[in-house]
Amino acid sequence: MQFWNRSSSAARKNLAVSLLVLACAFVAPQTAHAQGCIVARSPEQVLPGIDQADTPTLDKDGKPLNQGGYLLPGHVQFTVAERHQYSYQHFVGDVYQEHRAQERSAIQNKVNIVTADLVYQWKPRISFEINAPWLFATRKQQSSPIVYYSSGLGDTILAANFWIFNPTTAVHGNFSVGGGIYMPTGNDDYQNTVNTNTTGTGPAVEVTTPVDYSIQPGNGGWGALLQWQGFHTLGKKLVVYTDGDYIATQGGTNGVARGTFTNPATPLDNNVAIADQYLMEGGVAAPIAHVRGLAGTFAIRDEGVPASNLFPVSNEGWRRPGYAVSAGPGAEYMRGSHILTAAVYRAERRDRTVSYGDKLYGGHGDAAFAKYLWLTSYTYRF
Repeated sequence: MQFWNRSSSAARKNLAVSLLVLACAFVAPQTAHAQGCIVARSPEQVLPGIDQADTPTLDKDGKPLNQGGYLLPGHVQFTVAERHQYSYQHFVGDVYQEHRAQERSAIQNKVNIVTADLVYQWKPRISFEINAPWLFATRKQQSSPIVYYSSGLGDTILAANFWIFNPTTAVHGNFSVGGGIYMPTGNDDYQNTVNTNTTGTGPAVEVTTPVDYSIQPGNGGWGALLQWQGFHTLGKKLVVYTDGDYIATQGGTNGVARGTFTNPATPLDNNVAIADQYLMEGGVAAPIAHVRGLAGTFAIRDEGVPASNLFPVSNEGWRRPGYAVSAGPGAEYMRGSHILTAAVYRAERRDRTVSYGDKLYGGHGDAAFAKYLWLTSYTYRF
């Protein structure tokens, strides 16, 4: 069935499919994304993009590059995306610790993650994907002149995705599931040498130490990825969609010290844990009137790190478990084989949950969260 020979009614339906595709094309991750002191590096979803015009984009041989909202077999989609966030608001549980800012002891994380994602459509239902991030980050205490920094390749994902329904007929909705391998290609022991003499007088006192795990490029362990994406059209233009992923790691610790000093009273918290991560998202998409190729989106997302791993071979190690629920608008613009997207999410709920170490040793640690999350991406299909 050839969807490029379609009626205007069918074109409107396929337009709705394209809006969904764009709404889910925000790649950021790390593969990755980090939520301040809460580290979550599961990948943003990348769905096969399509052209939003009533007529298809053609390749050099005059063959269509899209078919009913799906990438055709043998074609490739390449996306470069950037994720930015500035985390500075501390929470214990879901209670904001305003005193941290007042006493100038708040931790300030600035994280930028640039992600490259390549999708190859092998069969109408089956695609293969590689997702690799590059992290640029800084971390400091509000009142301290010492700034820690990190940069480098993050952890890479190899995955395969499968559409449940036949793409040649499922123009009103579909659902895909995917699985893959999370590979520890990033440096999990990035170190800085800093002058800890902040008095302004006397000789420098240099200390070399691993940076905090929230700005480490890598996690230090292997994992298994489960991801999903789905959509359904409502009426002629509105689309509802969902996407998400869960990275189940090997657990245990990566052997990297939590900091310069160790605490003999809390031995299980002295090294960094290899922790699971997750992302769930749902939203709506609709075209913006009188602007060809432009659509608006609104989504709600939940991302974070659980206190215990899904497969708890060992939950030892230091982690800041928690989650952030955020919501916000976005926009995407399509022209031919090019797709531009942008979105801003505002945190509506942030919760630093009780960790495995908290349960063993007592207490309830805190974590810094971002108030806003900024996502942007560029996609090219060929």
